[in-house]
Amino acid sequence: MRYLLIVLSMLFVPLTTVRADVSVGVGISVPGVSIGINMPAYPRLVRVPGYPVYYDPRVDLNFFFYDGLYWVFIGDNWYVSSWYNGPWDLVDYYDVPLYILRIPVRYYRRPPPYFHGWRADAPPRWGEHWGREWEQRRGGWDQWDRRSAPRPAPLPSYQRNYSGDRYPREQERQHTIRSERYRYQPREPVTQQHYQMQRGPSGQQGQGKRNEGRGPDHR
Repeated sequence: MRYLLIVLSMLFVPLTTVRADVSVGVGISVPGVSIGINMPAYPRLVRVPGYPVYYDPRVDLNFFFYDGLYWVFIGDNWYVSSWYNGPWDLVDYYDVPLYILRIPVRYYRRPPPYFHGWRADAPPRWGEHWGREWEQRRGGWDQWDRRSAPRPAPLPSYQRNYSGDRYPREQERQHTIRSERYRYQPREPVTQQHYQMQRGPSGQQGQGKRNEGRGPDHR
């Protein structure tokens, strides 16, 4: 038994090391991952009332659009992409924007089991689920004046023309098309970093690490 425990501990050490090395800067933890979803066409996005966020009520996914990016919540993780069918970047849960955290439970088309019993018209209890450290570093995330909410980003409707075989899979191609057709300037650090990463190595210069000492959020 002791030998078995030693072998198992040796197997798990490399996995921990790899996960620590993949962080590439503010917010984005793992770039360009496949999360096993396939959107056959451009989504039908509907505004979440009172929020600068859109969702697709037809799909069986927690699928949103905010600040120029698509957001998917799956497997207790948040993923982003500037195109509706990926590829997707994993976002550290400390860096998920406030207005994504504040989306009411009712707009999650596939809520996880721990959402059960939570108010449908209130945001998920992220602090209760993700723990005290998260709550301390993101304190105030659920306190806001709805009158101060920013205007929603324009929808990237140009992507209607790209489905099936026409969908651009390469990120550089996605960036080229988006830069020609979509002039929105993002406000969130995660979105800004995602855009810069798509430009290639030169676009990542000057990107700092995630702010470990992040204070309360009151935007």
